[in-house]
Amino acid sequence: MTIIKPKLVTVFGGSGFIGRHVVRALAKRGYRIRVAVRRPDLAFHLQPLGGVGQIQAVQANLRYRWSVDRAVAGSDHVINLVGLLFESGSQKFSTVHDFGARAVAEAARAAGVPLTHMSALGADPRSHSAYASTKGRAEAAVRDILPEAVIIRPSIVFGPEDNFFNKFGSMARMSPFLPLIGGGNTKFQPVYVGDVAEVIARSVDGTLTPGQTYELGGSEVLTFKQCLEAVLRVTGRKRLFVSIPFWVAKIQGKILGYLPKPMLTKDQVVLLQHDNVVSHAAKAEQRTLEGIGIHPQTIEAILPSYLWRFRSHGQYSSQTPV
Repeated sequence: MTIIKPKLVTVFGGSGFIGRHVVRALAKRGYRIRVAVRRPDLAFHLQPLGGVGQIQAVQANLRYRWSVDRAVAGSDHVINLVGLLFESGSQKFSTVHDFGARAVAEAARAAGVPLTHMSALGADPRSHSAYASTKGRAEAAVRDILPEAVIIRPSIVFGPEDNFFNKFGSMARMSPFLPLIGGGNTKFQPVYVGDVAEVIARSVDGTLTPGQTYELGGSEVLTFKQCLEAVLRVTGRKRLFVSIPFWVAKIQGKILGYLPKPMLTKDQVVLLQHDNVVSHAAKAEQRTLEGIGIHPQTIEAILPSYLWRFRSHGQYSSQTPV
């Protein structure tokens, strides 16, 4: 009797915010999962997401090609979720987004297995933002190395561990005002992390079109100000909005960028000068959540499930504005 083992999927960056939801989606499908991270000892929180022995953490660093090849060896599919929100120490955008993406793509090609690569809306090699330009170069490299790779480009991703709504929820708890950078008119299309994970899991299932780039956005297009208003509405707080011109925000971001975990960087201000929404081309070509049959979760349905901790009395708050 021949025993057929479930597919083995290697997930680079599987211990991060999006990664843990991807691992959960893959585990529910019965895949074996190898989580490639710099610190396997910090990935134990993933174990309960699957059965005994289903999820294994291994050490890998995108700067060292041999560790990437080792992590990919024996896999049936590779997913690269590694990304930075800001630079710190040896962790640079060019190293992680560009060089690292090339290393993973080359390792997948050498192993002869499919690749799903996580990028971002706004990725463009010509961008003045280091984040967006390195993401754009990474996409180009992946396409050159593995033309059949599936590329995922989400807008701002929200969920229990996000770094956007949680950040402003925490700020609203302490500060009497919230900043509207550039007037708060930048448009976003916040997408739920569970929906993003489902798309990535479907790419492993083989139901997405090889060589395609999917743009993921939620059901609503919101301005920066509307996003902050949603935070205040859910947390039951009243706060003043202070408009900060882009040039002032860049100065603030440059100074704050020296902190270990900056609230704002100059590069993020550059990103905020451009809308972050799904393109008309992606909609027309069905390269969206709706196009592949997924109805996006709304922020109204999800935000209360985790922003309650920023209310004046937590989950027991009446949500009366304070």
